Amino acid sequence: MTRSDSTLEDQNPHHHPVQQRRVVILNNHAEKLVGVLDETGSKELVIICHGFRSLKDRIPMVNLAAAFVNQRISAFRFDFPGNGESEGSFQYGNYRREADDLLAVVQYFKAQKRIVAAIIGHSKGGNVALLYASRYDDVNAVVNISGRFNLKRGIEGRLGRAFLQRIKRDGFIDVKNRRGKVEYRVTEEGLMDRLTTDMVAACHLIPRNCRVLTIHGSRDEMVPVEDATKFAKYVANHKLCIMEGADHEFTLHQIELASIVVDFVNTDDKCNHSRL
Repeated sequence: MTRSDSTLEDQNPHHHPVQQRRVVILNNHAEKLVGVLDETGSKELVIICHGFRSLKDRIPMVNLAAAFVNQRISAFRFDFPGNGESEGSFQYGNYRREADDLLAVVQYFKAQKRIVAAIIGHSKGGNVALLYASRYDDVNAVVNISGRFNLKRGIEGRLGRAFLQRIKRDGFIDVKNRRGKVEYRVTEEGLMDRLTTDMVAACHLIPRNCRVLTIHGSRDEMVPVEDATKFAKYVANHKLCIMEGADHEFTLHQIELASIVVDFVNTDDKCNHSRL
């Protein structure tokens, strides 16, 4: 357990009764997306998206949900296809398809007359949330936590040198752990999906009536902090927070992260192009 896991709910001495239930939603590929709804009874709710090969039950997703629950706002976090409990096979890339999965989730709650107050994404989930906002003009607030702006970067670290030549030759690359066990397979289709996902174009397409917060740790070892400044450059209605000392998952900064995110969604008066 991280230091922050045990402290978020302790900040609010008034523990509200919350119904936590498992929700299954079908995407447009007839795959079951499995999520957890922390139900406070509010009409509004936030949707929280995990990152690359992550889960709905990891940080910061769980702690973000708890922070909104403390504010009496319901929160839904789910596994993308091929991750966690959801059906489907894991695919490298899949940014635009995951934006469509997110659409299925939004439509599910809209059909229940719920209002999506914000879509919040960590790492790759941040990219997916931004892509969603660029395609569907139905969300007023997006929070991009540790998202990568330049999707052509960060690939060699996972796939090794000359990855493009190798995948064109073999059709795939198996990514192995230190023990030599294959963790996942990257196909040429999956790689090209990532390489052709244009975040500049997506950022330009996000309507001005959608507020966007990008929050990034100054010590992010996965995605360079410079990427955060690029989002600030290309998104019309954007706020930027750089949190000093925080890593990619904000491991030791969960409380601060949750406070900033909740405050942005609720009041829109904090963290305007600042370093914390």
